[in-house]
Amino acid sequence: MHMADALISPAVGGAMWGVTACLTAYAAKKVQSDLEERKIPLMGVLGAFVFAAQMINFSIPGTGSSGHLGGGLLLAILLGPHAAFLTIASILMIQALFFADGGLLALGCNIFNLGFFPCYLAYPLIYKPLAGGSSSKGRILAASVLAGVLGLQAGAFSVVLETLFSGISELPFSTFVLLMQPIHLAIGLVEGLVVAAVVSFLAQAAPHVLSGPAPTRKIQRASLAAFFCLALFIAGGLSWFASTQPDGLEWSVAETSGQEELTTTSELHALLQQWQEKYSPFPDYNFKSEETAEAAADSKDTWPAVDTGKSVAGMLGAFLTLGLAFFTGKALRYAAKHH
Repeated sequence: MHMADALISPAVGGAMWGVTACLTAYAAKKVQSDLEERKIPLMGVLGAFVFAAQMINFSIPGTGSSGHLGGGLLLAILLGPHAAFLTIASILMIQALFFADGGLLALGCNIFNLGFFPCYLAYPLIYKPLAGGSSSKGRILAASVLAGVLGLQAGAFSVVLETLFSGISELPFSTFVLLMQPIHLAIGLVEGLVVAAVVSFLAQAAPHVLSGPAPTRKIQRASLAAFFCLALFIAGGLSWFASTQPDGLEWSVAETSGQEELTTTSELHALLQQWQEKYSPFPDYNFKSEETAEAAADSKDTWPAVDTGKSVAGMLGAFLTLGLAFFTGKALRYAAKHH
């Protein structure tokens, strides 16, 4: 659900940048006082894990569409809502700046849609009251599915409203919303099931990652290493098996407008697009060269899409996300101690 710049006007994009900046400042202030020191490395490792997981699109049967894990709900469960919001913001920044995934003008919208709703709506209002600190698989499953669906439905509807307020005539409200909500209902169900599976596993295998007592340094290092190795495995290998079908947002835009991509004549849109094309080193999760572009084009017609360039770029993205999320948490804790 990464919005492209063509889906919003400069006014809406700028306004959402402002809203997201305020939310980020609020989350940062809360993290300074609330975040446990032991969870700072977890911010980085989980950021890398969610970055990698978002590379795995799964097909939605009978639709010609696909979806991927949003990750905000899982991060909120494991880190708390404020650290989770900063982590999802780190992921989306890396994706936009280094991989040209999601527009720069739309970055504020994307952080809000994928961060605010799961972290500050779905988690505290649905997941936390239903699951609480329980390790019951039934409660975790029900809470995860309901919260996953709510977060994705709210995010999808927010996308529709942002295009409506932007005056995108190719996306009339009634048609667009009737496509966006059902397809993201299916994606939300899958996300809820994945979150339930991960949380249930951690509740048994590594309860300290959830809300258990502080682990020993050895146990913590082992848990972090396992998560990061899994992230590298997903980005470097499992990403070959991702669905090549358009994601829920791209599919809804194409079905509504009859165009695979919308175009704009705005100078700001053109400038930002040129910037991404020129400076993003890994566009479409691959290296910027004629050889890799040709290989990526050839791999689109095959499955699995075995592509060494994509694997290396994905693993580099995991390292970049780990670094940004970790140093964000570290800097905020340092500032709190020396305030």
